[in-house]
Amino acid sequence: MRSDKIKKGMQRAPHRSLLRACGVTDAEMNRPFIGVANSFTDIVPGHVHLKQIADAVKLGISQAGGVPFEFSTMAICDGIAMNHDGMRYSLASREIVADTVESMAQAHSLDALVLLPTCDKIVPGMLMAAARLDIPSIVVTGGPMLPGEYQGEAVDLINVFEAVGKVSAGNMSEDELDELERCACPGAGSCAGLFTANSMACLTEAMGMSLPYCATTHAVDSKKIQMARESGEKIMDLVEKNITPSMIMTQDAFYNAVVVDLALGGSSNTTLHLPAIAYELSDKGVEVNLDLFDDLSRKIPHLAAISPSGNHTMLDLDKAGGIPAVLKVLGDNIKGETLTCTGQSLENNIKKAKVRDSEVIHSFNDPVHQEGGIAVLKGTLAPDGSVVKQAAVIDDMLTHEGPAKVYNSEEECVQAIFKNKISDGDVVIIRYEGPRGGPGMREMLNPTSAISGMGLDSVALVTDGRFSGGTRGPCIGHVSPEAIANGPIAVVEDGDTIKIDIPNRKLELLLDEEEIQKRLLKVKHPKKQLKGWLARYSKLASSADKGAVLK
Repeated sequence: MRSDKIKKGMQRAPHRSLLRACGVTDAEMNRPFIGVANSFTDIVPGHVHLKQIADAVKLGISQAGGVPFEFSTMAICDGIAMNHDGMRYSLASREIVADTVESMAQAHSLDALVLLPTCDKIVPGMLMAAARLDIPSIVVTGGPMLPGEYQGEAVDLINVFEAVGKVSAGNMSEDELDELERCACPGAGSCAGLFTANSMACLTEAMGMSLPYCATTHAVDSKKIQMARESGEKIMDLVEKNITPSMIMTQDAFYNAVVVDLALGGSSNTTLHLPAIAYELSDKGVEVNLDLFDDLSRKIPHLAAISPSGNHTMLDLDKAGGIPAVLKVLGDNIKGETLTCTGQSLENNIKKAKVRDSEVIHSFNDPVHQEGGIAVLKGTLAPDGSVVKQAAVIDDMLTHEGPAKVYNSEEECVQAIFKNKISDGDVVIIRYEGPRGGPGMREMLNPTSAISGMGLDSVALVTDGRFSGGTRGPCIGHVSPEAIANGPIAVVEDGDTIKIDIPNRKLELLLDEEEIQKRLLKVKHPKKQLKGWLARYSKLASSADKGAVLK
């Protein structure tokens, strides 16, 4: 056992003395030490219930003969961090989560890990750590929030963001906004639609790193506690069989994750996180890039219209059969022989799965859309690629050509929107919000929600930043190279014509190459005064098309 390094032999008497101070008994000194990485915090609704989940996990570990040691990681709520400088820390925090788990596991020679994330960056951060450490690991995602109800309709956080735009446009009263605010987020869990947190939970299950049905079992459901106990017991089985993440998160497992992502119409942020997790396994020959998403998006249909791509919620998806049912529908399009944390193959895990509601999980013969939920666009504006959640784009905006309105920050753009400076047909450009240029690659939920709420249906938004998983409409992010790296987005001027062609995967700045190069020679990047962690991040982060990993 790895933990023998800190508990066996005469020279480890000081170490054992410290362990005894924590209450470890003589009998427990001979048992596997299991880390329980808990991202509990009082300020993030997706994480406020994780103490109870952790207690259930620890009970399962103890009953199965292990010794649980709980430790904490950070967790940032993207919704609370949205539209101010706090959002610069969100994507960057993924690396801190991974580093924290790695540090605790390595410093204390833990034999295995049970990982307890819920929200956007914490799920991939913990998976990155699991891949990096390659010790037996299992993930218990905290579960979705129940949808709220407003005037007889299911609502979630995105409805509140969009309602702000409706109030500004005179289409909703402040009293109505107040009523919506009070009911949209009814309790613990990750926001109720298929936004980034729930997308990553679904992909974690599809890759085999969490138990079947974990992703869609809601935070307030007692089944989540049962699943936590079962996961605590299961980690001991993984220790005994020495099943590690590199045996589960293989190239085929990532293939399955991308297929499920496209079938569900998941968050565009998965194109950042799956490559970042795969990067930790590059020594095992694993690679995930934008080309994989693009190739598969032409073959895999969009099968579930979950908010923001449709009116269904995560609760509907759970009742319809969850991820096992989606995998069952995908059939031969997945690699069923991949190993999972159950110790069995993915195919074996879903033998009894079935679709309980075909209006939520469609068949191949009756898809929501013929192509997958995400499209990768390239062209003169994005030579290395950009990403759009095409499942959430109305048909009339799948192709669009219009004049650019250019802003060098999210704040400038939001101010312009609320001052009615954006007109139908415009292509809004927000730049210097990429991984290095932001720094931190902020999500643009405020401008997209404001545009939607104000009824500007024919406005497109293009950025080297990124979008919330709750974004809907022709919103193209992750433009690479980013502006600070002298990508063509840095030279766009007001009035330049931008052409968007999602079916043909094109994003073009309609200037000749000579003019683009001429402008690049004259470009002056805005200066930002940075200090602390963000200053280091801005120097080390890779481009969005490479997963924004630190190198």
